Amino acid sequence: MANITPAMVKELREKTGAGMMDCKKALTETNGDMEKAIDYLREKGLAAAAKKAGRVAAEGVVEAYIHMGGRIGVLVEVNCETDFVAKTPEFKELAKDIAMHIAASRPEYVKREDIPDDVLEHERRLYRQIALNEGKPEKIVDKIVEGKIDRFVKEVCLLEQPFVKDPDITVGQLIQSKIAKIGENITVRRFARFERGEGIEKRQEDFAAEVQAQMGQ
Repeated sequence: MANITPAMVKELREKTGAGMMDCKKALTETNGDMEKAIDYLREKGLAAAAKKAGRVAAEGVVEAYIHMGGRIGVLVEVNCETDFVAKTPEFKELAKDIAMHIAASRPEYVKREDIPDDVLEHERRLYRQIALNEGKPEKIVDKIVEGKIDRFVKEVCLLEQPFVKDPDITVGQLIQSKIAKIGENITVRRFARFERGEGIEKRQEDFAAEVQAQMGQ
């Protein structure tokens, strides 16, 4: 197995315009062969999709999804370049799938760039203290912390979460595949997720009554 270096990933990214993680995967799959990695990205449609990413996407839909008898609701704005594409069944299905995913996976942000710096800094301090409390050597604490931060980002960012209907790909990769197929830039601009009773502390007696009702008492 070839050693995939950051320089190789950077070179492939510059040649194709594909995302960093996609380039790394392509090089891994092709054992570090640059030309085969380029073909791999082209076959997946990722190289072409990356070139469309800079185009303005101002059309699209606001998709609504209600789950579990009205217990969870989602609104998500998914954008594309033209009204024509926004009205196609494939684009509408994508928007619905994304809304369903948000209902199931509870992301907090669209992408990692949306996470406020103070949130990341808080998580870093927390992970650092936990590592030190566990007696981890100081020289490896930073590496441990960054690994946990990366996992945190993948848990809270929509585009980096495994897609609920196909966990082998992320939501971001799903969108990239649709960009390649449809031929327009597609973005998720924003979303809101609502869960009945979320953030409201029930009174103890109400909670007990609910439990008894569920148990048939």
